[in-house]
Amino acid sequence: MVEFVLRVAGVLVAFLVAPLVVGQAEHKVMAHMQSRLGPMYAGGFHGWAQLVADGVKFVQKESVTPAAADKRVFEWAPVVAILPYMAAMAAIPLSPALVGAHLDSGLFFVLAVMSVGVLGSLMAGWASGNKYSLLGGLRVAAQLMSYELPFVLSAASVAVAAGTLSLTGIVDQWNPWWLLWQLPALVVFFIAGLAELQRPPFDMPVADSEVIFGPYTEYTGLRFALFLLAEYAGIVVLAGLVTVLFLGGWSGPGPDSIGWIWSVLKIAAVSFLVIWVRVAFPRLRADQLQKLAWQGLVPVALIQLALTGIGVVVFH
Repeated sequence: MVEFVLRVAGVLVAFLVAPLVVGQAEHKVMAHMQSRLGPMYAGGFHGWAQLVADGVKFVQKESVTPAAADKRVFEWAPVVAILPYMAAMAAIPLSPALVGAHLDSGLFFVLAVMSVGVLGSLMAGWASGNKYSLLGGLRVAAQLMSYELPFVLSAASVAVAAGTLSLTGIVDQWNPWWLLWQLPALVVFFIAGLAELQRPPFDMPVADSEVIFGPYTEYTGLRFALFLLAEYAGIVVLAGLVTVLFLGGWSGPGPDSIGWIWSVLKIAAVSFLVIWVRVAFPRLRADQLQKLAWQGLVPVALIQLALTGIGVVVFH
């Protein structure tokens, strides 16, 4: 019982801290990359408390529900959007001992719960009583349906290579040659993951120059903040999956007792790459976005999966 409580508490702390750290890093990294430093005074050194100040601002704002909205669905949408990432974080191991829940089918579980997040966006768009919100919600659904296939296929390639769906078991099978062998799957998985999170350059459904802010247009206050927190939590989950599936998780120099440090450093590096992509690449048009998924990523993922299966049969 005590161990269960500690695991739950650890997952809650990680869920509350890690997305905020990524959000703060995004603000500061983008500011320096684009030579626009922005607020630098909150908290003193380098404006480290600006994100906290933003959070206090969101809490103080009134949460308005439009008169034409479906009130109950409108209010529950942010919760539905954020809970899947909390569940996913519980199954991603930092080390064999540091994991919220040991699951034999951990990869299947994480991919399944991540796909539930789209329901939050659909609920928000449908229930807002706003045609632009509805259009944004439908665009989110279309995008996530397109990129879910290469996302799952590239992860399946890793599962076939490792011979297990356990995230801990996949790390145990990892070796330095793995990165070269599964490099196409890594590229597809990372790009599809960005699209799943609606991160730039795949943020067309929520871009202000397209349909205001997509399905989240009518949200204010703490509910709006929950959608933002879900995005940063999604970055942590994506970085954690890339680390476990392709980068060897806690594998690294030194004793096993510091393996979790390697996991954290790799997650931080992948999160930085997500932020860098936002700064470096322009937004795709809707037709370009769909073409990349169906004519680019899906064929590469299928070929990689087939080659992995052949390799496993021939060499094992």
